[in-house]
Amino acid sequence: MKTSRLNTVLLIATFSGACATPFSEAPLATNFPTTLQAKVQTAGHWNVIAKDVATQITKGYSDNRPLFVREAATKTAFDHAFANQLISALVEQGRTVSKSATGALVVEIETQSVSFTASRPQYRYAGAATMLAAGIWTLAAVEATTAGVATAAVAGADAHSWFKSEFASGLTPSTEIIVTTSVSDDSRFLMHGTNVYYVADADRSLYETSTSLQTIRVRGDN
Repeated sequence: MKTSRLNTVLLIATFSGACATPFSEAPLATNFPTTLQAKVQTAGHWNVIAKDVATQITKGYSDNRPLFVREAATKTAFDHAFANQLISALVEQGRTVSKSATGALVVEIETQSVSFTASRPQYRYAGAATMLAAGIWTLAAVEATTAGVATAAVAGADAHSWFKSEFASGLTPSTEIIVTTSVSDDSRFLMHGTNVYYVADADRSLYETSTSLQTIRVRGDN
């Protein structure tokens, strides 16, 4: 009996070891740890991003020279609106924003739209609620106080909405935007930050320049 059990253990160990060899011809593909990424769906969300960027600028360095916000050369709908929203956010936070680059630190914004495969995995929710009784769920949220974990009981339909509310509806977009903001003088960067967001695929045109070409036919005199 002991011999049979030992053989079984050795057999399992042999198969387990065969699943991961110590050498391979190429690196093995692995997943990154799960992260959350915001999905931009309204111009109001652009304003939220602008306020966040303004906070990064305000807290990123100690130089109090005026700031000059230079619009991106691409001139997309997002770029134009975002530059104005960033100026408003900086003024609200007490920064001096100049109309001229002379004697000011230059704030530059660069936006890049990228598109990945539409067949990416469609994970929806990171976790599940715990049912206490029929139609009653426990909702636990960790608070930033000594109270620790707070628990509330709500109806099943409300619990379902509560757990889903953090996550954007619809499929995971294939379109993302990379927003890079920098603050610099003539010789160095004082601040340089990059953020990435999902955007609805149907809204991609808001983040890209128009490449349409108009053809004009000219008729000569006969």
